[in-house]
Amino acid sequence: MKMKLSDFLDQSKEKIEVAMSSYVESLNTPDLLKDAMLYSLEAGGKRLRPILVLALLHTYNKQEDIGISTACAVEMIHTYSLIHDDLPCMDDDDLRRGKPTNHKVFGEAMAVLAGDGLLTQSFSLIVNDSKPSPEKRLRIISELVYAAGVEGMVGGQVADMEGEAKSLSLEQLQYIHEHKTAKLLGFSIVSGAILADAPEDDIEKLRTFAYHLGIAFQIRDDILDIEGQQELIGKPIGSDILNEKTTYPSILTIDGAKEKLDSHIKEAKSLLNSLSVKSDLLIEICDLIATRNH
Repeated sequence: MKMKLSDFLDQSKEKIEVAMSSYVESLNTPDLLKDAMLYSLEAGGKRLRPILVLALLHTYNKQEDIGISTACAVEMIHTYSLIHDDLPCMDDDDLRRGKPTNHKVFGEAMAVLAGDGLLTQSFSLIVNDSKPSPEKRLRIISELVYAAGVEGMVGGQVADMEGEAKSLSLEQLQYIHEHKTAKLLGFSIVSGAILADAPEDDIEKLRTFAYHLGIAFQIRDDILDIEGQQELIGKPIGSDILNEKTTYPSILTIDGAKEKLDSHIKEAKSLLNSLSVKSDLLIEICDLIATRNH
C-alpha cells in the first residue's frame, strides 16, 4: 500500500529529530554549548533536507534507516548556517522560526560556537556511521564539502552579501541561490541516491533535478516574503524589501516569479519521470515545495 506523503513526512521528521537530539545530548562538551546547539536544532522547521535523504532511499526501495546519520548531518549543517546568518554581522535577525534567534538567547560568542559545533559534528556523524561502506562515506563527505563549502553554500552567502543594496541581474541572482540554497538540497538528494545504490545515470539526473528544486524553493521563499503570513513563516513579512535585496519578484514581478517557479517544478518533474524507478513520492514533494505556505 502506498504511503501518504503526510505520513512519510511526519514519520521521517520524528526519526530525524529524535536522532539529532540524542546525538547532541551524548556529546562530552559543556552543557551551555549543548543547550545552544539544541535550541536551534529543536526550534522546528520543515526538515526538508534530511527528509529528502530518506525520500531517495524510499524511492529506491531501501531501508530508510541507512540514511539517518547523513540526514541528521545535513540538517545540522543547515541549522549552523541559519545561526550564523542571523548574527548581527550578517543579517542581524531577531526571529527565526517564530522564536528569538540563537544570539538573542545565548549571546553572539556562544551562537558562533554553537554553529561551529554543529558544522564539525556533522562530519563526525557521517565518518562514524557503520551502515554505509567506507567508500560510500568518503564519497558522501566529498559531496558535502562541495555543497556546504566555498564552492557551494558559503560562496553563495558571500555573493548574497556582496549583492545587498545592489540591483542584480537574473543571472547573478540565480548564481546566489544555486550556491546558497540549491547545492545543499542537491547534497541531500545525491547522498540519498548514493546510499540507495542508484544507477550513476540516475544520480546525474537527480543532481540536475536538485538544481531545479532548489531554485523553485527559493522563488517560493521570495514570494512568501511578499504574500506570506508572519505567524506561519516565523519571521517578519517584507524583510527582503526592507533590506534592499534583489529577489525573483523584484526582477520578474510577482506573476513572473510564479511563472518561473512553475517552469522549474515542471523541469524537476520531467527529470524524475526519466529515472529508472517510479518517483511518486518525490513528485509529491515537488508539489509541496511549489505550494507551501511557510
